[in-house]
Amino acid sequence: MEAIISWSIRNRIIVLVAALGLTVWGYFVMKSTPVDAIPDLSVNQVIVYSEWMGRSPQIM
Repeated sequence: MEAIISWSIRNRIIVLVAALGLTVWGYFVMKSTPVDAIPDLSVNQVIVYSEWMGRSPQIM
């Protein structure tokens, strides 16, 4: 960790250019990512399979 910090201090320009580049790249990626702002309001359903001899599905 100390080596990374000392390298970053010696090469400030490279670190700043990399940080700026990542920031610009992140901004453009954020702008091009589609967002679905409409929530899914459909009713949640669970299908359960069971047997009860002599009973109809409506009674179950």
